[in-house]
Amino acid sequence: MASLSTANAVAAPLDDVSLLDAYSQAVIEAIGHVAPAVVRIEARSRGSRGDAAAAGGSGSGFVIAPDGVIVTNSHVVHGAGTLSVTMADGHRERADLVGEDPDTDLAVLRIDGSSLPVARLGDSSRVRVGQVAIAIGNPYGFDSSVTTGIVSALGRSLRGRRGRLMDDIIQTDAALNPGNSGGPLVTSRGEVIGVNTAMILPAQGLCFAIAANTVRFVVSRLLRDGRIRRSYIGVAGQAAPVPRRVAHECGLAVTSGIRVASVEPHGPAAAAGLRENDVIVFFGDTAVAGVDELHRLLTEDRIGQPTSLTIIRDREVLRVIVIPWSS
Repeated sequence: MASLSTANAVAAPLDDVSLLDAYSQAVIEAIGHVAPAVVRIEARSRGSRGDAAAAGGSGSGFVIAPDGVIVTNSHVVHGAGTLSVTMADGHRERADLVGEDPDTDLAVLRIDGSSLPVARLGDSSRVRVGQVAIAIGNPYGFDSSVTTGIVSALGRSLRGRRGRLMDDIIQTDAALNPGNSGGPLVTSRGEVIGVNTAMILPAQGLCFAIAANTVRFVVSRLLRDGRIRRSYIGVAGQAAPVPRRVAHECGLAVTSGIRVASVEPHGPAAAAGLRENDVIVFFGDTAVAGVDELHRLLTEDRIGQPTSLTIIRDREVLRVIVIPWSS
């Protein structure tokens, strides 16, 4: 019996070692697939007279097409006068900005090239909490740095630079630092599931990536149009409660809406007759409890399409027709 117990005690650690070896090998293979496509991006800002100033910043990106199409963050390249890209093999190229979308913090660059190594975008809808996540980038100028962790949560939201919410954000504890922005978040199979975009300081292990399915959509539009077209109606507002008595008197099953703080002169909302202090409660048939809900509805396909707005004005329900413009 003693010898059997000893044998079992020896066998268990060997199983653990095998698991660790398998994990290590998976990470090594994933890095081998993706790292050659990861680049360092250097952006020099414009001077006050429009010339390229010496000051600038750097970040990461990755090649998604062999003819030189590169994905990165909008905040890495925004306002740059000149852009350069350093490949994993040390080769350096001047880059052109194809387009950017600050509302999703994504940008597309292009460099001259052919048969370049590429990173493959995966299907982020198949990502599960707990699966291995690998971040590759150039933090603080340390090129081709790799960190690993897991997917901590899915469906997070982050506020973009212009106030819109970025939805479908992947949370990970794979460590990110300044310079990682724009680099890929990768599965153990070497598929890109996100673009690393932010970390919360001084917290540890709170890092975020834009989901690959968002990236795929935005990149296709940027390559086609150079920008993302969204609709807007020309109001500024904030969420405001609708008192239960007012909602009952108006026959509306809502508890909050958007109180209009200002109306853009000659804009779509002004043409529809909206006024300050109106409370928007429905856009078409969809209730809008706040500005974020309205932003989500103001998509490209709404441009030029007459849409009803249900508003409360002085305890009276009004319905007006607004025709959103292109932003």
